[in-house]
Amino acid sequence: MPGKRIQIDDESWAALDLLARDRMMTFQELADEAFADLLKKHGRPVDLRAALRKSAGVGGKVIPLQSGKKKAAPRRRGK
Repeated sequence: MPGKRIQIDDESWAALDLLARDRMMTFQELADEAFADLLKKHGRPVDLRAALRKSAGVGGKVIPLQSGKKKAAPRRRGK
C-alpha cells in the first residue's frame, strides 16, 4: 500500500484528532472513510467489485455462483 505524506494545519489536526477519539477510530480509518466518500461523490468506484459493476453498465446482471459441491453422479451397477 503506497504511503503519502500530507501537511495539515494545527486547527484541522486538532479537530480530526478529537473526531477520531470520539468515534474510537484511527486517523487512517478517518482518511479511508473520507476518501471513499469523495470517490463516491464524483462517481468513481471505490473497490474492484464496484468498478466491475460500473463497467458492466445498467444491463449488467449479477449471477450468483453455485457452491463448490457437485452432486455425485449415480453409479452404474456392474453386470
